[in-house]
Amino acid sequence: MIGRLGRSRGLDGDIYVTPLTDYPERFAGMKELYVGSQDGWRKSTVVVARMISGRPVLRFENVDSREEASRMTNRELAVPRDQLVELPEGAHFVFDLVGCQAVEEGTGALVGEVIDVEKYPANDVYVVRTEAGKKLLVPAVKQFVKRVDVEAKTITLVTASLRDGEES
Repeated sequence: MIGRLGRSRGLDGDIYVTPLTDYPERFAGMKELYVGSQDGWRKSTVVVARMISGRPVLRFENVDSREEASRMTNRELAVPRDQLVELPEGAHFVFDLVGCQAVEEGTGALVGEVIDVEKYPANDVYVVRTEAGKKLLVPAVKQFVKRVDVEAKTITLVTASLRDGEES
């Protein structure tokens, strides 16, 4: 997923996009996107893609009015894996992290499973559900996260550094 459709703009079927990517400018060159609905994903052709005040605005083929665009509000936008932006070294997609097993450095003991990644201005935070069913919030910084192996679906944590107050 790279975005969510927002409110319509103007009368011709344009619709704002709320980007779920660190690269919102990528929408300006889009020709096709997958649009989610209750029936699943549908490939849609983009006929207009531009940035207005730093926010992506799209118009899809066969969407020619404000009313048609309004019916698309809150739908998710996705691209195939082969069209993802290349990330810098050490960066990971959220969907690659969710479902990873969090293990303790040194012992390899299971801490829990990453169920979400929350974004904050200073750094991301991994939300780990422990085996006891509690949520452990782990700042995604080198002090706590020693290794991320998305192939093996494991994230190695320094649990001794985590304070008791970070579990909820």
